[in-house]
Amino acid sequence: MTRYLAFCKIVEYGSFTRAAEALGYTQAAVSQMVRSLETEFSLRLLIRTRTGVRLTQEGEQLYPLIQKYVAAYRELGDKAGEINGLDSGELRIGTFSSMSQHLLPGLMSDFSKQYPKINFSLRQGDNTTLPEWIKKGLIDFGFVYPEASAGLINRTIAQDEFLAVLPEGHPYAERERIPLSLLAQEPLIVVDEGHINTVLRAFSAAGLTARVKFRIHDDYTILSMVEKGIGVSLLPSMILDRAPFRVRTVPTDIPVRRTVGVAYQDYDMLPIAAKKFLRYIFDHLSEYLPEKYLCR
Repeated sequence: MTRYLAFCKIVEYGSFTRAAEALGYTQAAVSQMVRSLETEFSLRLLIRTRTGVRLTQEGEQLYPLIQKYVAAYRELGDKAGEINGLDSGELRIGTFSSMSQHLLPGLMSDFSKQYPKINFSLRQGDNTTLPEWIKKGLIDFGFVYPEASAGLINRTIAQDEFLAVLPEGHPYAERERIPLSLLAQEPLIVVDEGHINTVLRAFSAAGLTARVKFRIHDDYTILSMVEKGIGVSLLPSMILDRAPFRVRTVPTDIPVRRTVGVAYQDYDMLPIAAKKFLRYIFDHLSEYLPEKYLCR
């Protein structure tokens, strides 16, 4: 089974080195595992390139089947652990910064007190990558916008509003509300949410075209850039509640809102550890998320 897991990790990371680090083996050992697998199948499965590792045509055909085999073995181990009262396993969660900073730490900390043998693996992505990772089986579930969850089950859990973020001393910083039409004229730093972008859709719906100067995944990088006067932005209030930056936040005249859900493929097919954590999230969400963000 280790050979199949190593193969999946290499494809996931696109690197023998990173796969070896994740598994706790040497790169030579991981390479030997793949060679052994290729010998067993009498097929070339992977090709090393200057930019990383990619699947051969034969590897592309076998990869989904190997993924299912690894997932089934993992579920079998989880079930055996549950029967034996071990409550062990690994949780693979996809998230983005507002969830990983605002919600997950408390949930993970308290959940781990009940199930100390369950480990967490977090991958940060967006509304394009996270649904793809769920469908490919690279993560068990992820925090994803419902409108980006086609083909997945999505249970909404939170909602919040985007606020305009301005440098201190900006001419609009003292306004009670800022018209989107004024923000459209400013150099805009947009959080990169993938193919569904809340801010850009809001400008488009208002018949406006924003002057996008930068698209950046990390909210704190954006806040630092705004603080330095490089541009303005609109960011979720969840992030801004705890942001340690010298900036001003102001609501917009047309509210810009988002809804966040937990997405997965098939609940019955999820590993036992993932089911336990999902139940914990749904049963205890109000203890970790302020009332103003809860979906009712």
